[in-house]
Amino acid sequence: MKRIGVLTSGGDAPGMNAAIRAVVRVAHTQGVEVVGIRRGYAGMIEGEFQPLGPRDVANIIQRGGTILLTARSKAFMTREGRAQAAAHLKNAGIDGLVVIGGDGTFHGAIKLIKEHQIPVVGVPGTIDNDLYGTDYTIGFDTAVNTALEAIDRIRDTAASHGRVFFIEVMGRDAGFIALDVGIAGGAEIIALPEISVSPQEIAEVITRSAEKGKQSSIVVVAEGAYPGGAEALMRAVAELTGLEGRVTVLGHIQRGGSPTAKDRVLASRLGGAAAEALIGGASGVMLGEVEGEVALTPLHEAVGNRKDIRRELYELARVLAV
Repeated sequence: MKRIGVLTSGGDAPGMNAAIRAVVRVAHTQGVEVVGIRRGYAGMIEGEFQPLGPRDVANIIQRGGTILLTARSKAFMTREGRAQAAAHLKNAGIDGLVVIGGDGTFHGAIKLIKEHQIPVVGVPGTIDNDLYGTDYTIGFDTAVNTALEAIDRIRDTAASHGRVFFIEVMGRDAGFIALDVGIAGGAEIIALPEISVSPQEIAEVITRSAEKGKQSSIVVVAEGAYPGGAEALMRAVAELTGLEGRVTVLGHIQRGGSPTAKDRVLASRLGGAAAEALIGGASGVMLGEVEGEVALTPLHEAVGNRKDIRRELYELARVLAV
C-alpha cells in the first residue's frame, strides 16, 4: 500500500486524536502516506480529504473530540452513497482505510468491503465499551472518570440535604459505564440494562438504608435501564417510598474532555497496530486489547456478538452497598 485513509465516525470519544496520531506516524515509518477523511462517511461521500503527516498530528494526543470531526451519514446507508464514497477513495489513490468508531461505523465498513472490496481495519472508539473483541474501548476510561467526578460532587449535596439522587449516565443499551461508576462512586443501587431491577426493589433498598441511619443514597442509572430513564424511575420509587428524590442526567459531558492516560495509551497502541495490520494486508478486522494483548476480531463478530458486563462486579457492588 502507498496511501491509506483514516476517519472517525459516530459519537466522539476521548482518545480518538491519539489513535489518529498513531495511525499517521506508524504509517509514516513504513513509507505509507495517510489521508485524513473529515466528517467520517459523510465527508467520504463529499470527498473531504486532507493529507496528514507526522507534524500535522503534533500536540493532539491530549485533546478530546476528534480533529477530523465526525458525523452520521444517512446517504452512506444507501448503496448509491457508498458507491460515491468508494469512487472518491479510488480517485484519491487511497488503497485502504482505518476507521475509528463504534458499531455503526463498523457496519458501514463491512458494507464498503463487501460491495467495493476496499480493505478496512477498525479501531474501537466509543465511550460505551460495548464492542465484542476488546476488554476496553477508547474513551471508556475517560467517560467513567468524568462521571465519577460528577457523582462525587453530587454525593456532597445528597448528604447535605438528606436526599436520594438518581444519576443517569450514558451507554445506550449497555451498562459498562454505570457499573464501573457505581462501584467507584459507592452507589447504593446500580440500575443496568443487562440486569432487571424494579422500582419496588430499589424502594426496598432505600428504605432499609434509611432504617440503618443512612440519610442519603445514590442510585446510578444506565440510560437504557428503565423506560423513561432516571426521571421515570425516580418518580416510580418516590411513589412507593414517599422520599424526596432528585435527578441528574450527566449526558454529553461524559464524551468530552482530555483523555486519561489509560485512554491515550490504548488509543496509541490500537491505532498503531491498525496501521500495521492494514499495510500488512489485513482487512475486515477490528484491533482490540484482550487480557493485555492486541487481538484481531472479525468486524462482523465485533458488532454481531453481545458483550456482557462483568456480573461478579455487580454482585460485589450489592455487597459493598450494605
